[in-house]
Amino acid sequence: MAADKESSVEKDDGRDAGRDRPGDLKDPWYDELAAGWGELDGTGTPTPTDPATAPRRHGSAADIYLEVQASAAFQEVRRRYRRFVIPAVIAFFTWYVAYVVTATTAPGLMARPVAGAVNVAMVAGLGQFLTTFLLTWAYARHARLRRDRPALDLRWAVFEQNRERELRQGASGDR
Repeated sequence: MAADKESSVEKDDGRDAGRDRPGDLKDPWYDELAAGWGELDGTGTPTPTDPATAPRRHGSAADIYLEVQASAAFQEVRRRYRRFVIPAVIAFFTWYVAYVVTATTAPGLMARPVAGAVNVAMVAGLGQFLTTFLLTWAYARHARLRRDRPALDLRWAVFEQNRERELRQGASGDR
């Protein structure tokens, strides 16, 4: 008897979370703009896959995203991202290329023992791993301290704009 009943997890796989009603607060992370392209529109016809050829409605989700992208808050988040990532990538790539070039052009230097059987190449190779972990930690810390809060605020602003648009469309469709 217990094997015949479905659990609530089997009944609802979560694919439709946040899409039930306009303005539903279930899923603020559902990305309407990205998820809608190329999917069936309910009549069996695929929606346009090219945003340039998609029909433009005043107050559409695409308009909201373009407005947010042009906002000063979004530009500040992007600037903070670039101010960390570009120097970090340049430094890490330089360190990696220096290791590879030194390993190929100066094998005598890389073979020089440091302690017992451990040589310069082993220390530099382990340094590559250590640098990777340190850079990952620094990136996560930078994102948490400098970008996560403003990005979350932007995300909620977009969600609220979408919600207001859906409520307006629902109200105008009820007339």
